[in-house]
Amino acid sequence: MPKESLETLIAELVHEEDWRRMRATAACLKGGPKAVQALIHVLETGGVPLKIEAAGMLARVKDPHGGVPLVRLLQDEDPAVRKAGALALEQLAGVLDQAAAQALVDDLHRMTDEGQRAMVIALLGVIPNAIQPLCAMLKHADIAARETAAVILEHLLDPRSADALVDAMTDQAVAVVAMRTLKKLGAIRDRIDQTFDALREAEGSGEREEARMSAVVDLLGIGRPMVEILIEYLEDEDWLVREAAADLLGKIGDVRAVEPLMDRLRRDKDTGVKELAMKSLGLIGDARPMQLYVDALPIRPLRPLAMEALAKIKDVEVLRPYQDLFEQLKTDRDGLVSYNAGMIVDKLQAAAMQAEQAAVAEGGEDE
Repeated sequence: MPKESLETLIAELVHEEDWRRMRATAACLKGGPKAVQALIHVLETGGVPLKIEAAGMLARVKDPHGGVPLVRLLQDEDPAVRKAGALALEQLAGVLDQAAAQALVDDLHRMTDEGQRAMVIALLGVIPNAIQPLCAMLKHADIAARETAAVILEHLLDPRSADALVDAMTDQAVAVVAMRTLKKLGAIRDRIDQTFDALREAEGSGEREEARMSAVVDLLGIGRPMVEILIEYLEDEDWLVREAAADLLGKIGDVRAVEPLMDRLRRDKDTGVKELAMKSLGLIGDARPMQLYVDALPIRPLRPLAMEALAKIKDVEVLRPYQDLFEQLKTDRDGLVSYNAGMIVDKLQAAAMQAEQAAVAEGGEDE
């Protein structure tokens, strides 16, 4: 029997038989860009149940190419499809690109339904890459559009909006909000600067480590509005400041930090910074640093953290090429290394068993 196409498998996301749905899910998770394109095609051509499942699958795959097609779902005539699109966009907020944010802004200009407008505004308020389209919206001819942009930017509190907010100070419609947002941004910057300045002044290894932990506790409540500033501080001359910045970025869990933290892991000369960069990347759970983790396994201080980070990667299939290595590490003398290696092997075996059961069921049906 000829191998079924990806499009055929994806159509089975709504099949009544469990093994067929499992097989379809596995095909989507393993299919890479081809699966993303096939899921996008389903969003445009499928029936209501399949559109809903495809939207959820795009959220699981976490590919930014799904952003704009998901935005188009917000105009679907079926309320369940619109809801599924909004939920998927919310789950993808951290990885959505500027094109998706721009599509949401464009939709906002066209929408008249207040419920839909509120939904789009809420989505823009959680998408870090919405800053530039929202800043451009501050110059829109429509007063209501400028006011909406200012309100969302106040919610996002991102330093990248500062210049646009300064320019908006001459606009009476948004001047008050712009001033208030700039004051908040300034207060965040001052608080971080003052905390890290004090951190530099700490002396003695014990005192410095205690000061770093206190700085992290003090600043953590600010959350995502400080991500861009913390990324700047990853380049600080003081290793303790770099450690604190890396630690905070991991605890916040914003995917904007993945590439900067990977860069620290590659080139920082301080072992402590490398350790915290790796730990923070593990907390975020992105698959991009996988090879860095594998390369770090022979390095004794980084070994347990690398193994723990590998175990936290959400897409377990990317680890399959190293299954033999993980089998060997199950007997490692380090308890954390052996425990996490065992967890990975168990996950890979479970995924393989599911695929095998699906194949057996498929074979039985063909007979």
